[in-house]
Amino acid sequence: MASRVRYEEKRVFAALERRGIPYAHLDTRRFSAELGGGTADPPYAAALNREISHSRGLYASMLLEARGVPAVNRSGVIEVCGDKLRTSLALERAGVPVPRTVVALSTDEGADAAERLGFPVVAKPLAGSWGRLVAAVPDRAAAETLMEHRAALPSPQQHIVYLQEFVDKPGRDIRVIVAGDRVVGATYRYGDGWRTNAARGARSEPCPLVPALVEPALAAARAVGGGVLGVDLVEGPDGPLVLEVNHTVEFQGFQTAHGDALDVADAIVSYALEQAERDGSGPDDPPGGEPAAPPGHDVGAALGGTR
Repeated sequence: MASRVRYEEKRVFAALERRGIPYAHLDTRRFSAELGGGTADPPYAAALNREISHSRGLYASMLLEARGVPAVNRSGVIEVCGDKLRTSLALERAGVPVPRTVVALSTDEGADAAERLGFPVVAKPLAGSWGRLVAAVPDRAAAETLMEHRAALPSPQQHIVYLQEFVDKPGRDIRVIVAGDRVVGATYRYGDGWRTNAARGARSEPCPLVPALVEPALAAARAVGGGVLGVDLVEGPDGPLVLEVNHTVEFQGFQTAHGDALDVADAIVSYALEQAERDGSGPDDPPGGEPAAPPGHDVGAALGGTR
């Protein structure tokens, strides 16, 4: 499922075709569902959710799961990963090492909360990706200015203040891709500034998989509910700290860095097939007995009670 076909989706299509797996590309912008109309056998063994819109992706997985289609990732995982506070609470419950974090429920409290945490701090929106609206806050004056700006924004969510300590990292962070209980690989991401998101032009290089990295990455993935996930970590003075967990992981820079040494798309497809088989439906035997669409076929929606 994807409304935009990017590098990553093309790699997934190619991985499916190499295996001879029938699939259909569902554009979530053409998806609708009638509720209360029964639950006819769904035509798919599994759904691989690559939707970049958080809301559409969340509700697409939710609706498919209601019709008996296992979604990768599950709606519960998307809900947790799409909200930094929910992610932090899940990581806290699991004992996963993270930067010191403070949440204030009003911009009136934001500057005081930042001062208690200790400057410099990093202010992040509860929802968002690609490093957008993330701000380094060096002192009290900057915190007060930021809170004034946030208070003027119309979204109530922007009035919730999520702050983390500024970790003095060595000019890089680490992206680990996890598929189920398997770590696919890891990369260092180097940026010109303090933000090292690949979407902001960071350079990726292979990172060795050592236990000190693998263990918190797997623990973080389990904490949010598991699936195909990108775990971002930073090297702190006492070991790696988990920054966030991404539910629709982008991997162009990651794949380019590793070349032929690994295949992220193939690992994603393997995990999706495992979920289909676990639910009792093989990839060549979709529920309901109907043949799947031919490779690359674009469809609107094909569920019982949906269009």
